[in-house]
Amino acid sequence: MKLILGVDEAGRGPLAGPVAVGVVAATEGFDFLEAFPGLNDSKQLSEKNRERIFALLLERKEAGEIRFCVKSVSASVIDRAGITKAVVSAVHAGVRELAPDPLEARVFLDGLLHAPEGYEQETVVRGDSTIPAIMLASVAAKVVRDRYMVSLAADYPSYGFERHKGYGTKAHQAAIREHGLSSVHRRSFCKAFA
Repeated sequence: MKLILGVDEAGRGPLAGPVAVGVVAATEGFDFLEAFPGLNDSKQLSEKNRERIFALLLERKEAGEIRFCVKSVSASVIDRAGITKAVVSAVHAGVRELAPDPLEARVFLDGLLHAPEGYEQETVVRGDSTIPAIMLASVAAKVVRDRYMVSLAADYPSYGFERHKGYGTKAHQAAIREHGLSSVHRRSFCKAFA
C-alpha cells in the first residue's frame, strides 16, 4: 500500500520568524476525517481547535498510525534565498524524510507547492480546505510555527510576537518603527517599516 502524504505551509507572509512546512503521512485508506473530528484548513479553525487536533495528531503518531514533520526555514535564510526557495527546500526535506522511496508515496500539496521530481503528486488549489491530508498538514505547520513565535516573545518582548505571530499588523509595524529590526525579522519583508 502506498503512503498518502499531505503538504502545506504556514507563515509565508509574516515580517518575522520562519516559514514552516507541515508534512503528514499515513497509509492509503487512512480516514483523516474520522481520526480528526472537525478537521479543516488551519485558517478556518480557532486556536483552541487547532491545538485539539494537534494533540490528536501526537496521539496518533505515538500509536504508529500516522507520521508527520514540520520543517522550518529561518528569517535569515528567507532573506538570503528568497521565500520561494525557502519553502521549496522545506517541502523537499519533509517529503523525503517521511517517504524516502518516491515509488511508495502519493503526495498531495496545497496551492503552488511541488514535491521533488519522481514522486507521484497532485497540487490542489485550495487543497487546505478540500483534501484532508493537506488540512492536517496545515494544522501541524500552523501550530508548530505559532508555538515557536510565542516562545520568541520572551526573547523579544518589545514586538508582541505572542499576539500577531510575526504578521504585519499595525501594532507590529509600529513596534518595528520604534525598536528597529530584531535578528528574527525578515529584512527583505520589512523595508517599508524600518
